[in-house]
Amino acid sequence: QVQLLESGGGAVQSGGSLGLSCIVSGNSISRRCMAWFRQAPGKEREGVAQLYTSTGRTDYADSVLGRFTISQDNIKNTVYLQMSNLRPDDTAIYYCAARSRSYCGSLSVADFDSWGQGTQVTVSS
Repeated sequence: QVQLLESGGGAVQSGGSLGLSCIVSGNSISRRCMAWFRQAPGKEREGVAQLYTSTGRTDYADSVLGRFTISQDNIKNTVYLQMSNLRPDDTAIYYCAARSRSYCGSLSVADFDSWGQGTQVTVSS
């Protein structure tokens, strides 16, 4: 069983930066599809970015492309989401997710099996 623990959320001013971490236990992040999702109040959970750890292939939501970067550290067994040029509409609970299959599909909730508890990111204007 894969366990995910997010950290790094907080409050930041518009235009600021924030880095999120997802510590993975129970299995190696190698050869897995790891992702970040977010959910704002009253809205559906949406994919932010995903990473196929074997090849480094990434996918990003159009809304964050060029501003967010997903990355990995195999030694620390951790996945990161570096967020820059944050905007108020980035405000949401951010979730780390892992897929049981060892490849990435679409960046959709249904494709992922393991989820962290979420960490709040609040961007003020």
